Amino acid sequence: MRTIMLSLAMFGIASMPAAAQSIGGTYTVAGTNFDGSKYGGEATITLTSDTTCTIHWETGGSTSDGICMRNDNAFSAGYAMGKEVGLVVYKIEKDGSLHGLWTIAGQNGNGTEVLTPK
Repeated sequence: MRTIMLSLAMFGIASMPAAAQSIGGTYTVAGTNFDGSKYGGEATITLTSDTTCTIHWETGGSTSDGICMRNDNAFSAGYAMGKEVGLVVYKIEKDGSLHGLWTIAGQNGNGTEVLTPK
């Protein structure tokens, strides 16, 4: 029994990096700004470790870069766009898309964003 439990525990640990790695790639972006206006573009997530990554967005004629991290079905990123700093928190859906809310430091409100794997 102990061998089975140890094997299951090892399998769980071994599968964690694979789950983290599955998030990397290029995504189509569809979002809404604070005022409800829509934007689109592309995002690229690049893995930097088993749990962390970088993310680059090209949306609505602007670019932004951030650091990101996955925890189970949650995915979050802190980002800079010019002098503004923001945060986005996504839920990873079963189809691989990421559905999230974002905000900018010091501003009231939030936008929405969906990243769909290409």
